[in-house]
Amino acid sequence: MLKRFFLFAAATLLFAFQLYVSSAAALELTEEARTVKVDESGKEIVLSLKEYKQGQNLFNDTCSQCHNSGRTKTNPNVTLSSADLAGAFPSRDNVKAMVDYLKEPYTYDGETEITLLHPNTTRADIFSEMKNLTDEDLKAVSGYILAQPKIRGPKFWGAGKVYN
Repeated sequence: MLKRFFLFAAATLLFAFQLYVSSAAALELTEEARTVKVDESGKEIVLSLKEYKQGQNLFNDTCSQCHNSGRTKTNPNVTLSSADLAGAFPSRDNVKAMVDYLKEPYTYDGETEITLLHPNTTRADIFSEMKNLTDEDLKAVSGYILAQPKIRGPKFWGAGKVYN
């Protein structure tokens, strides 16, 4: 009887703690955190909370198996960090460039097309997870990726193998 009481008390405390943590973790994202570059000119947009959540869901469903926490499983030296995206050619540090990349990917130096290797909408026959993504979906997932360095910080997004 005493054992059941302690188990019940422990379960109740754990449940109460979970409720407390869940509400604390659901912080409202500020407009500053959701502001991303839309094109190479430097023009910025603020993602709506709906766009951000849509991008997060799409990233988790479609991209995170290879890009968990902004890392790149197949090449840990090239991540989804702000610096790596800006250093690519052409630069992929804005929504338009990311959408273009997701439609037709090229290597980091921009010299070789990799539509047979990286998921994209051009070869949806090979990469079925991409076949139903619309331009709005691609914009949302790109915005989510670009907002992450501000939200999570450089040690938790795109850190590569340095911090693991």
